[in-house]
Amino acid sequence: MKSGLALLLLPLALTGCVNFGGKASTPPVVYYVLDDPAPAAGLAPTPLNAQAPQGGVESHRPTLLVLDTTTGGFYDTDQLVFSRSTGTRGQYQFARWTERPGKRFADLLRVRLDRAGTWNVSAAGGYVRGDLLLDTELVEFYHDAASEPGQMRLVLRAELVNLKQRALIGRRLFEQAVPLTTYDADGAAQAANLAVGRALDELTAWLAMHQ
Repeated sequence: MKSGLALLLLPLALTGCVNFGGKASTPPVVYYVLDDPAPAAGLAPTPLNAQAPQGGVESHRPTLLVLDTTTGGFYDTDQLVFSRSTGTRGQYQFARWTERPGKRFADLLRVRLDRAGTWNVSAAGGYVRGDLLLDTELVEFYHDAASEPGQMRLVLRAELVNLKQRALIGRRLFEQAVPLTTYDADGAAQAANLAVGRALDELTAWLAMHQ
């Protein structure tokens, strides 16, 4: 009987529909900001208007165009996603992102790359001509809640293209699994930030290999 009750309460706790303290009430929606936890001090940018080296020869940094990060249809939402068993997905009812993860990840990626100072970074699709094009996709981004407290899973696909040669330079899949500290949406959001930061670490290092 107790095991049956536990199984019943698990999906309710994840979706935020249960109140363990007394009479039930509808909780307010909590909005979480997806962020890069990397300290800004460790990512000092090279000024875009830096002085040319002595001798009058200007240094040249290639222009990297970064496309908005795409996502699968189910992940193209502001709701946090979870899974209680293999092959299934659900959405937290009272927990949302302030921005959809794909758009937010692309913004964080551009900031991280700009701070690295290796490229002139720009969003793709404008009037800026680029040397390289970075295309990314969030293949998976969800709280794996099959066991307590679970882990945040992130799978990112990246492709780097040489625009002048019209050639694929490289393609790679980045995977992160960050354990939650609490079995709820707050724990999922915190783990998501760590997963994003680590994915950006790996992606930046991979791009540096193709300078």
